[in-house]
Amino acid sequence: MAESQVIIGIHGLANKPEAETLKGWWKDSILEGLERNQGRTSRTLSFESVYWANVLYGAPIPDDENKEPYRKAEGPLKTYKDGWWDDLVAGLADAAATPLDLTKRYFGFDGIADAVLRAKLDDLATYYEKPKIRKELRDLLRAALEKHKDKRIMVIAHSMGTIIAYDVLRALGREDPARVIDHFVTIGSPLGLPHVKHKIYEENDLVRTPSVVRRWTNFADRRDPVAADVRLSGDYAPNNRGVEVRDDLVINGYKSPAGKANYHKSYGYLRAPEVSEAIRSSF
Repeated sequence: MAESQVIIGIHGLANKPEAETLKGWWKDSILEGLERNQGRTSRTLSFESVYWANVLYGAPIPDDENKEPYRKAEGPLKTYKDGWWDDLVAGLADAAATPLDLTKRYFGFDGIADAVLRAKLDDLATYYEKPKIRKELRDLLRAALEKHKDKRIMVIAHSMGTIIAYDVLRALGREDPARVIDHFVTIGSPLGLPHVKHKIYEENDLVRTPSVVRRWTNFADRRDPVAADVRLSGDYAPNNRGVEVRDDLVINGYKSPAGKANYHKSYGYLRAPEVSEAIRSSF
């Protein structure tokens, strides 16, 4: 990857390992995917990590308490097209694969009550309820975007990080319409939840693609409980350049050292074949 290009990653919900460890694991996940899915053997990758867990949690997860570290995947990295039937037959489709209408009925079409949101997504409740913290988290991403403003930028955001990134990119479009983000990639995103869309509408004129974005791809595993709405294209209007979000289903095959699957884990998303293809095609 040339020095004129950069991937900026922003992590998601819950506490994390220390910043440099997480940055290394994100980078290793991306490179593992590029090598195994695209045949790319170079270890060169211009990558910047936006780390905000310390703002909410103070100290990182100690190494000896981290039950879900990055580790290389065992077996093939399956595309959704090739792998969905295997997972279904194996009985891996759990409650998170409930049809979308049932999921939305559970959360409520008129938005998630703050009390329910707090119980489900504590970090997100803090983000919406505490303006000072919300600004601090946004400013971390703003600083990274400003640092690399003369480069081609791909933003990869995971989980709650997709909300922070979306909010920053919408604001950037108002403040500096000439700015360009080449590719906005969302993985395991809660942007389809009614409460989240309501908050976006409160702050913006329309729920749509940020105007500075030239391409937006949303990747989700149907079994990921945070990405309850795997199709954002029906929720977000195109921007003024006609850029629409493109949804793509993936198989998040992450398993912990104990063998426990986590369909929301960032490392599993980052090395999914479809995500590797998006990175390769952009840079």
